[in-house]
Amino acid sequence: MKPKMLVEKELIPSLSFTDASVIEQHPELSKQVQKAIRLGNTHKRKVKIVFQDDEGIKKVDTTLWASGSKFVCLKGGVWIPMNRLIEIEI
Repeated sequence: MKPKMLVEKELIPSLSFTDASVIEQHPELSKQVQKAIRLGNTHKRKVKIVFQDDEGIKKVDTTLWASGSKFVCLKGGVWIPMNRLIEIEI
């Protein structure tokens, strides 16, 4: 995997997610998302979310609050498209 650039969650809304290319996601990603949501909602625990924007692979250390079919919601109302998630490090 390419090096990951650590970003602050407040910068994520300014990132671009227009590229429609398919990225390789962790095979257990949906389980990782659900576990991270449980940890975030019950223990306010942060996780490392690895994702890819149009510029490359990024990592953010934050709390994951919720997920839908197309996006995950981070603490502070920041959204990342599900199809751009690579893995969640718990």
